[in-house]
Amino acid sequence: MSSRLPPAARLLDLNIYDGKYSAYRDPGTGLQPFLKPVPQASENDVFAKALAPLGLILGIVRTLIVLIILAIYVLVVNILCAPLKSTGPLYHSITSFFTMLLARLALLIIGFIRIRVDTISRTNKGRRRLSEPWSPLPGDLIVSNWASWIELLWLAFRFHPTFVVPVPASSPFTREIKADPISRTPGRRTGTGSANIAAARKPIDKIPIVGFHRVSLLTMISYTGHTPPFDEITTEPESLEDIQKTSDGPVVVFPECTTSNARGLLRFGEVFNRKVPVKAFNVFVMCVRYDPPTTFAPTLSHSIPAGFLNPFIHLFTVAAALVPPTFSIRLLAPSESPSSHNFKVSDIFTDAPADPLSETCAVLISQIGKIKRTGMGWEDKANLLNTMWMKGGK
Repeated sequence: MSSRLPPAARLLDLNIYDGKYSAYRDPGTGLQPFLKPVPQASENDVFAKALAPLGLILGIVRTLIVLIILAIYVLVVNILCAPLKSTGPLYHSITSFFTMLLARLALLIIGFIRIRVDTISRTNKGRRRLSEPWSPLPGDLIVSNWASWIELLWLAFRFHPTFVVPVPASSPFTREIKADPISRTPGRRTGTGSANIAAARKPIDKIPIVGFHRVSLLTMISYTGHTPPFDEITTEPESLEDIQKTSDGPVVVFPECTTSNARGLLRFGEVFNRKVPVKAFNVFVMCVRYDPPTTFAPTLSHSIPAGFLNPFIHLFTVAAALVPPTFSIRLLAPSESPSSHNFKVSDIFTDAPADPLSETCAVLISQIGKIKRTGMGWEDKANLLNTMWMKGGK
């Protein structure tokens, strides 16, 4: 069963404080890592409503310009440059130039005038910022958390990488789910307070990842918010190693396998199955951080997909913001990377987990981003989307 939502699901009010989905609160941290964050009530709400028409006009203008940029990208990169694929390096150089240029221009038009990027040391007090170069080469890995389509544009602008999506061994819906969020949770289901936390469901067991599919930038953007299996892909999966060997740029892997709402780090899938330290290639670890939404600034995370033209509606919402949106990128210093010869495994764990590299990256991203790890994974989110579909279709 696909994780994609039908149009009826768009009618749901995805308020993160809505008790209807309180069972999807992580029992360890008390966080709800999936649902859309909403701003707290403020005395500025009336003022924001008065300015709403101005925001609507701004959103329309910005969105139309972004659509023009999208059309130029498709025309130049996907059509005009297609005959140059056989030239190899020349094709990659030309498409890299236009991808980087248009991705940054799109971010600028949406409102991201300045993007803060810091290289962080996790071992120094205060997470000291460093000046170490962060220069992934073809075949290297970039490992990051995933919360929106915005960081996809930033990655395309900075590195023109190869994006991949995981292929699970099975769908969450072909398995027996032992923790039913409605009928098997203890305590009163009030949706608030300690009773709400007590009602949290047990996370679903991990589903093995058997390979990956390469996807284009636009396809990756359209997958934002969805969960595996991505049903539009019918080709056989590849191993990550084979993709790295033939990639013209670094390979981006999101071990969470889906987007969170940026309030917590989802459980990482066992996507690498590799020991640390890594010697065959370099691993670059980063973390994207989004501030909580306010009256004048909508959430930049996109954890719940739209049922039509995803993520167009969220793009318009961000573009209509009267306050310039901001986000930050934190890059782990390469000298502290899991591929560094100075890396100490004992700083991360004593007993080796099933996937040492995946666990190591989870710890590092949590540390440099100061984001709490949760025990809920993409399998739980797939179940949530299915629950929403069932309720929305009634």
